[in-house]
Amino acid sequence: MDSNDRSLTLPANFTHRVRIEALLPADSPRLNGVDEEHVRRLADIYDSLPPVLVHRTTMRVVDGMHRVAAAASLGLSSVEVQYFDGADEEAFLRSVTANISHGLPLSVTDRKAAAERILRSRPDLSDRSVAASTGLDAKTVAAIRPRSTADSPRSNIRIGTDGRVHPLDRTAERLRAAELMTQRPDLPLRAIVQETGLSLGTAHDVRQRLLRGEAPVPQGRRPATGPRPAAPAAVPDPPVPLPTARATTAPPSGASRSRGSLETLRRLAGDPSLRHSDSGRQFLRWLHTHFVVDEAWRRQADAIPAHCTDTVAELALQCSHAWKRFAEDLGRRRLTDTPPAPFPQTASGSRPAA
Repeated sequence: MDSNDRSLTLPANFTHRVRIEALLPADSPRLNGVDEEHVRRLADIYDSLPPVLVHRTTMRVVDGMHRVAAAASLGLSSVEVQYFDGADEEAFLRSVTANISHGLPLSVTDRKAAAERILRSRPDLSDRSVAASTGLDAKTVAAIRPRSTADSPRSNIRIGTDGRVHPLDRTAERLRAAELMTQRPDLPLRAIVQETGLSLGTAHDVRQRLLRGEAPVPQGRRPATGPRPAAPAAVPDPPVPLPTARATTAPPSGASRSRGSLETLRRLAGDPSLRHSDSGRQFLRWLHTHFVVDEAWRRQADAIPAHCTDTVAELALQCSHAWKRFAEDLGRRRLTDTPPAPFPQTASGSRPAA
């Protein structure tokens, strides 16, 4: 017979008869070892039991130590086995998965210990993936992870239950999305998703942050304890006069002002005369990067150390003066319908005092 004319393909459920003495004990997730009462129950139904799963490379039992013990108690010298091909870490993971799906259930302590061991050898697995293999919930696995991976190098990826690699830190993708949104305000979110690899929800979050005047990447949670920075001290600059407006019985709250400003910005960004011209789109990009609402600066205020409050307050007032001059120039343009003449600049680059 010419061996080149055919190839040997074994079925997935192919079994071998192996002598018990040739098998090594399982690297079991069971902390208490073999349960003799369970062995006796299996001996009564031994003929209906599935084959033992054995790691082909080491001949170590992956799943079925109670079945092996039941066979020995019946005086059998061999058992039916199926071979598992894979690394030692994969064999242990398969053992845990098998033991939570059938047979004698693993205790919660067994499963937590198994999760800790899996995370030590495979820190790239996601919490949900380890939870699915151990029968725990993802929050429990997340609580176990710090003590299991303390000595492991931090990784930016997680392998999910779908087997796909998912990055943990999306900072670069968020910054790229913010760049696209400021350069092309009319670009649909789905186009940004396709360009950056972000999810639709994350891309939407980036856009909302830009509209609120926030950074596209969320800041880490600040510690709940510790001294808070001192309130900004008074600065010598005179207060900025507010534009004249009709009196109201109750001034709008910060949240109401922010919502109104955001809605105005959205309407402005949708104006065809701005969206369909290069200069208009450039202005919208500039406006999005300089737009600030009350919630935005309040979130940043705690980051300012006490010794910097005077300096930052002075910069804020200078910016407010610049915005006021911008508003005055626009008001003159509305009245005259002609572009205003450029202001002469001093050596410092500021407008001379009136």
